[in-house]
Amino acid sequence: MSLHSRVKTAALGRWPGRIAAVAAAVLVAACGGGGGPLTCSAADEKIWLREYMDDWYFWYKVSPSPDPSGYLSVDSYFDALRYQGTLPEFPKADDWSYLVSQEAFDRTFGDGRTLGYGLMVAGLEVAGHPDQPLYARYIEPGSPAALAGLTRGDQILAVNGKTSSQMITNNDYADLSPADSGNMVTIDIRNADGDSRVQLTAAIYNLDPVPNSRVLTTPDGRKMGYVQVKDMIDQALAPFDTAFGQFKAAGVQDVIIDLRYNGGGLISVANKIASFPDAAETNGKVFASLLYNDKRSGHNESFRFQNYANATGLSRVYVLTGPRTCSASEQVINGLRPYVTVVTIGDTTCGKPVGFLPQADGCGAVVNAVNFESVNSKNEGRYFDGFDASCPVAEDFSEPQGSETDPLIIATEDHADGFGCPTLAAATKTKLLGLRKPSERPRWVEAGERRGMIGR
Repeated sequence: MSLHSRVKTAALGRWPGRIAAVAAAVLVAACGGGGGPLTCSAADEKIWLREYMDDWYFWYKVSPSPDPSGYLSVDSYFDALRYQGTLPEFPKADDWSYLVSQEAFDRTFGDGRTLGYGLMVAGLEVAGHPDQPLYARYIEPGSPAALAGLTRGDQILAVNGKTSSQMITNNDYADLSPADSGNMVTIDIRNADGDSRVQLTAAIYNLDPVPNSRVLTTPDGRKMGYVQVKDMIDQALAPFDTAFGQFKAAGVQDVIIDLRYNGGGLISVANKIASFPDAAETNGKVFASLLYNDKRSGHNESFRFQNYANATGLSRVYVLTGPRTCSASEQVINGLRPYVTVVTIGDTTCGKPVGFLPQADGCGAVVNAVNFESVNSKNEGRYFDGFDASCPVAEDFSEPQGSETDPLIIATEDHADGFGCPTLAAATKTKLLGLRKPSERPRWVEAGERRGMIGR
């Protein structure tokens, strides 16, 4: 089976949600690996893939390079080429590199659209605990799930007849990641109205990367600007700028950037988002530097902070974080830390300080192999254990995200009012994933997660 015919199943099945972790401008198959495979046969694609990885892969010196003839599929061979975590300075095996169809790539980062049901569950939070309830943590606006009336906090009892305890035990949420438009899934839910069954039909819908922004007032009267960023795509920039225009007009004294469900995306977007809190301090300075392997060090580059009219000029920024705060969204934290005070509220981030320069193979697929590591202006990077929260706070899925009753918002307001971090009971602390290293967390990517740090 060729990569062209196989990659759609891989991208939407084995790696659900990863289709959006690539950039809108892919390198054409004209560099590395002799300009693309000679043909789109599996044999030629495997040969080309080995040549490409030997040329552009960040860990090419220490990663396996087996004979491609010993592997039946391009997919299995790609897995065999990935770095195994053998270096002390890079202790985590590469479970980020992946393949994706050109169609899915163009849809997400060109059009700002995605294929799915739009139901994101809190699977990571209950990993290893099948006795715990499984909640809907996020419903993408405009998605089939949203149109059917599902909301955050709905308890998911079963999906296509698989009980929540079965899904948690097997760490398997694949039924929530459709392969094609028109696929259907049956969801049994429980909420205040009782138990019900909903059938969703997969569709392509517009992403809403900045679904919520507002000015809030703390109990002590402090004005704070809140903005939620779900996806680091180009379509996030205009509404993010509008939000900061409202913050500036309102004279906010602090800003809150909610990245708890942001799996990353384009570095250029992360760069611009990080430029808004304090342009007076950061303008023109290095946000992040991308460091390639020794063969490709000529591609090393730095992204610099920019100056926007709606920048607020604040020396402190609050960032709401969790185990899905990943890659380019972690880069916002790392890039700002040398210049302003960054207070993180929530849970430990995912720990992905490396990224991709997507490579089209000319056969309908895009290779996303780790090409570089990212560091800030102080050369700080390699945060494979993620960033711990300044104030650890457990989520409450029964409360609307970003609302006055959201525990992360309550903790942020209290901190801004000078009361410090909340004191958590031991029982609450044990629920926080930050007590487990990112390397120990389940590797399954849930529907709707778009992890990526893309060199554009």
